[in-house]
Amino acid sequence: MLNRRILRIKVFKALYSSELKGNSSLAEAEAQLEASCEATRDLYLFMLAIVSPLTAIAAGRLQAARRKFNPTEEEKNPNMKFAENSLAKLLDADPDFQKILKKKKYSWDQYDIFLKKVLNSVISKDYYLKYMQNPDSSLKEDCRLFADIFREEFVDNPDLDMILEEMSIQWGEDLPYSLSYVCRTLDFLGKGGSWSMPPLYLSEVKKGDDIEDDRLFSRNLLRAAYLNYGKYCDLISSSVSNWDNDRIVSTDMCLIVLGLAEAVAFPGIPVKVTINEYVEIARYFGTPKSPVFVNGLLDRLIQKLSSEGKIAKSGKGLL
Repeated sequence: MLNRRILRIKVFKALYSSELKGNSSLAEAEAQLEASCEATRDLYLFMLAIVSPLTAIAAGRLQAARRKFNPTEEEKNPNMKFAENSLAKLLDADPDFQKILKKKKYSWDQYDIFLKKVLNSVISKDYYLKYMQNPDSSLKEDCRLFADIFREEFVDNPDLDMILEEMSIQWGEDLPYSLSYVCRTLDFLGKGGSWSMPPLYLSEVKKGDDIEDDRLFSRNLLRAAYLNYGKYCDLISSSVSNWDNDRIVSTDMCLIVLGLAEAVAFPGIPVKVTINEYVEIARYFGTPKSPVFVNGLLDRLIQKLSSEGKIAKSGKGLL
């Protein structure tokens, strides 16, 4: 489930948090990293679980309209396509999915006000109107509709942000990635696949002797950065004229340390990949000037360490 970009971000957060606290042990940082990785998959489960309660809200509205004293013809004979969608039935009947939700105690029952607001937004959108007007009905089409819902209704939703913040402090920033994985699941189910718990690391589903363990990658990266943090900080400070550690943005310092740690500790990862990864992360977690700063300094320091024989890459095109 988690790709290398996400793992680097999670290692960055664990290292940055450790340095902010000042007295965190490596074991504590590793525990935070593990919990952060699990949190992304938990959020994926919680968001996928919204399909059935959202469907139930829609069905309840139609039933209430039918019971009105003087219902209209449309209320007497409503379009039941969404209220009876196949995706909700599929997930409700999946024992593995229901078992894990019960084990995690994930439920949307207490968030009915939020669900009603989401449904109001959904039924006002063009993608929903097109879905309802299409006389054909299939699981594939239902999955496409919910993929639109996940893409359109939950990103930058302040009400959802509040709910997630109450449930876990780690969930907010993981939402975009978790939603993208929900959409991948919907595409798979729409093609006739069966739901199964996604593996936490992508390396768990890849085959081949040359596949590196992603969990081991993240733990080794954290250890290499944590154990050499002071040494790399001194190297960074000495390479920036008239600057000291206190004047370098703390997120930039942490990202450059991680880049150096990765370049030294992982001979099979190309230098360009390492630099590009931390420059991209700097765009989200640094200042507007961070990407240029991280790119220039990381490139210069890696070249310096390479010339000193402290970085040895194995393979063509890795330097």
